[in-house]
Amino acid sequence: MATRSRDSRLRRTLLATLVAASVAGPVTGVTRPGAVPAPVPAPAPPPAAATPVALAVRYAASRVEILAAARTAARHGHHGRASMLGEMADPARRFLSFDGRDGGRAVEVFGELSNAERIAVLVPGAGIDLDKYGLLRGGSMRLQDALGDRSAVIAWLGYATPSSVSLQAMTSGRADEAAPGLRAFVREVRAARPGARVSLLCHSYGSVVCGRAAPGLDIADIVLFGSPGAGVADAAALRTPAAVWAGRTAGDWVGRLPYVSIELPFVTVGLGGDPVSPGFGARIFAAGGGGHSDYLASGSTALASIARIVSGRADGDA
Repeated sequence: MATRSRDSRLRRTLLATLVAASVAGPVTGVTRPGAVPAPVPAPAPPPAAATPVALAVRYAASRVEILAAARTAARHGHHGRASMLGEMADPARRFLSFDGRDGGRAVEVFGELSNAERIAVLVPGAGIDLDKYGLLRGGSMRLQDALGDRSAVIAWLGYATPSSVSLQAMTSGRADEAAPGLRAFVREVRAARPGARVSLLCHSYGSVVCGRAAPGLDIADIVLFGSPGAGVADAAALRTPAAVWAGRTAGDWVGRLPYVSIELPFVTVGLGGDPVSPGFGARIFAAGGGGHSDYLASGSTALASIARIVSGRADGDA
């Protein structure tokens, strides 16, 4: 009976999601990020070492790509996107890579990567694209401020995130596509800064991306927050030597999700076990109050806890 009840709740959630998506799509009136044209970026290998000179070359190359995308957007009449990209091309900002196509990809560094002893790679969840990039940037900046000197936060918008209200956000398909890129990027960071402590921070659907990328990665921590699941039943299934942490704010709606997986003919719906449940096996950190988007809010309990984890100052449950 309990299993039938859980399945019924999940099916109701799926139905509500599909109905909301069918209503929201036609009435938004907003240009889809993927509909804004952008040029194909030139291939560029990552810096072999995170020296100031090598990083400056990489940042400059990414700025060229951003400006090219801005010109293309302006030519096609997308002046809002062109203006935003002009701000992203500010020489004070530091992008390791950029691709304006299909919603956009951007990897931005906050702090001095060349001398960082602690590096946090922040993986966003559903609904984050170039038009919503400010949300990812703001959280990254606040975390970097909390970490202080000799630290860097890397905002990794390295994949096509699913829409917030969509069936895609309840399946692992986008995460399966994103995981190889995240694995490769983390390995590049480890090679460029071999002595640094590297942590993978995974918000919302980003937890599923991290879960798919986790096996065998040489990192210190995997931090799951606001997580609808990590695509696995428990922490052991991540097959990682890293410490696995999980936290949820008191007002986060994901806590009301039915954490089950249902096999349908061509897809599995549901994203695995609840990372903050005792059975999952993660170390639990204090997240305090707030909602789904408040984990990296200024002065929040969750921000302080995550900063302690990245700094290596959290023992046991944080």
